[in-house]
Amino acid sequence: MKQTSKTTSFVNADNLILGRMATAVAKRLLQGENVIIFNAEKAVISGKRSSIVKKAKGKLEIGHPRKGPYWPRRPDEFVKRTIRGMLPRKKPKGKESYKRLHVYISIPEEFKDQSLETIREAQAVKLKCQYSHLGDITTELGWIPQGE
Repeated sequence: MKQTSKTTSFVNADNLILGRMATAVAKRLLQGENVIIFNAEKAVISGKRSSIVKKAKGKLEIGHPRKGPYWPRRPDEFVKRTIRGMLPRKKPKGKESYKRLHVYISIPEEFKDQSLETIREAQAVKLKCQYSHLGDITTELGWIPQGE
């Protein structure tokens, strides 16, 4: 019994908390929706930037550069990796769900006219602590944004 749906959600990640957004998106994917996320570099992670970067660099240094484990440096891949961790990716349902996820940096020309939704329970205005944008963190990890 496959759950298939033609529903596609267009999510704007601008000022959304990465973990909460990833949880909501993972639930939608498991229910059979197609999810396309835009502005991945504008998602936020709570905490001090220095501690977040230190933790991420520690993960990058584990293992061998060619043999893995691999950790993403681009914001779109970082978001995909976060959502992948919330799916049962080794089971058929999780594999199919992960294939229905697409993440983009900014908004491509082909999707400019789409109406974007935001996830209310994941908005960064609810945070009472420091937070950093994912684009800033990944820049410190080695990502070079287009046009720079």
